Amino acid sequence: MCGISGIVHSENVGRNLFNSIRNLEYRGYDSCGMAMLSKGEFDIRKNIGGIDEVNAIEQLDKMNGMIGIAHTRWATHGGVTQANAHPHLSYKREFVIVHNGIFSNYQELREQLMDQDVVFESLTDTEVFVNLLEASYSESNDLEKAFLAALKKIEGSYSIVMLSAHDPEHLYCVKKGSPLLLGLGEGCNYVGSDLNAFLEYTRQAIVLDDGEYVVLGRDDYQIRNVQTGEVTEKSVLHIDWDVETSKKGGYSHYMLKEIFDEPQAILQALKIPSEQISVLARMFTEASRAYFMGVGTTFYVANISQYYFSTLAGQYYASVSSDEFSIVTVEPGDLVLALSQSGETFDTKISLEYAKISGAQTAAIVNVMGSAISMMVDNVIMQGSGPEICVVSTKAALAQTFIMLRVALELGMMKGCLTQDVYQKHQEDLELFPELVQQILNEQSGFVRNIARDTSHVEHWLFLGCDIYYPVAMESALKMKEVTYQHAEGMPAGFLKHGTLSMVEKALHSLFFVPPMGQKVLHDRTLIAMEQVKARGGTVIGIIFQGDERALAACDQVVELPEMNLLCAPLAQMIMAQMFAYYAALDLGRNIDKPRNLAKSVTVG
Repeated sequence: MCGISGIVHSENVGRNLFNSIRNLEYRGYDSCGMAMLSKGEFDIRKNIGGIDEVNAIEQLDKMNGMIGIAHTRWATHGGVTQANAHPHLSYKREFVIVHNGIFSNYQELREQLMDQDVVFESLTDTEVFVNLLEASYSESNDLEKAFLAALKKIEGSYSIVMLSAHDPEHLYCVKKGSPLLLGLGEGCNYVGSDLNAFLEYTRQAIVLDDGEYVVLGRDDYQIRNVQTGEVTEKSVLHIDWDVETSKKGGYSHYMLKEIFDEPQAILQALKIPSEQISVLARMFTEASRAYFMGVGTTFYVANISQYYFSTLAGQYYASVSSDEFSIVTVEPGDLVLALSQSGETFDTKISLEYAKISGAQTAAIVNVMGSAISMMVDNVIMQGSGPEICVVSTKAALAQTFIMLRVALELGMMKGCLTQDVYQKHQEDLELFPELVQQILNEQSGFVRNIARDTSHVEHWLFLGCDIYYPVAMESALKMKEVTYQHAEGMPAGFLKHGTLSMVEKALHSLFFVPPMGQKVLHDRTLIAMEQVKARGGTVIGIIFQGDERALAACDQVVELPEMNLLCAPLAQMIMAQMFAYYAALDLGRNIDKPRNLAKSVTVG
């Protein structure tokens, strides 16, 4: 949940290093800093605030040197202060490091170092390691040995990049439970916590595995195993992502751009070979039991997927939040399917490890190649949605839901729940969906913005739906909370009369996800709930489908969508709710791409 970058070059890298952490700012934005080494002297500049705020004070982009490290922080140990910001310098000013993750035994080590007269300037666990390193070097006078000796004393999960005046031409990097990748260039090499650290400069990457460290120079690198010291040969990956997809492209915020990227994200999901979809579907047919697992948005993707699998394949699979998965009894023959956009989600990784130890088969759908989850499961589908910079997930979540729909369709065909004609008709409708989404975005954004402006002052919302529209309501309420900071509660529409109606009044607004009229039973259930709210003086906003006069009469304001395949209807409504949250946050002046207290990839517990 923090961003690491490092560059070794034959030319000055100050500006490039600064650009690198700007590209990583979505991973953390409490504070940031850079350290560069030039002519044997460290230049370390850091402060609290976002990248541009800190740069205005510290002039990070004016720093000079051919080797440097940088960090953008989301605070874990120690508050948001200049002293706690990274990079961290050792007591005798010989070593400087940046670090993601947590050293679980840092308090004990800190006390030991203080007994050795080490003076600490911060409250972070990171500063403990850099001083351990300095102490180890004083004993061995060998930089690589000192690095390994210090590593053997720490516990926890981490990625670390170290720079030392004792070796001004190399960075020392290590990964254990927190992402770290190398980028390979000509006369320059890079290291970062994700691809965006160096995607602007190179498309050639190496993913480090846990327990590997690397000594990285401008023209060389050597990867070794921390425990054995053996050299590890690694394959070089070519990154297909277009650099421009991680730029705003004229949009005011990444969130808005990424909502408008959704037609392309769906196209990419459609391009996933049918063989890969079939392999994952086959795993369900062979499993004794199966579970969907995710946390936050991906938990709601899992919940939506339950309805697709039940409807299309006649099979109910439990969806479990990753942070609560330990309650599940997993046995050999079971299947656990994990959903994670970053591929690094801490709770999901821990639960997958539990599933694997228990003997279950594992699979995942992720967006980041080389991520920890993509490498630890038995089968992975790379969704190919491209970089998602906004902390609030939109296009990646939609693409994952769409892929799960494809798997459910395939499983339904395998199990004989769908005829060939029905299956083919659904496939044809899915192929048409990207164009329909583009049409909806173009035609409805103005209407959504007007409703958001009219209602952005509302502090309390109910988001309501029946059947599959219930988890769509929950996911949409989460978006509202994340980006507007307003209270929004997602629940089944039928839940209203079992207690929640006591809250209904004019000031409490309800957003209803109304199914197409072709789903008559669901439509009737939803309309009954809407009428219950109206009868008690509540304000009703509806996302409805054209021609629905009954729903139109029950709403104070509506967004009307064109007719479409019933499987795609919930996804279209989810997109409208994303846009509604965006425009409400815009009207409220929120920090849309970087909401307070949140980070893109939650890699610590």
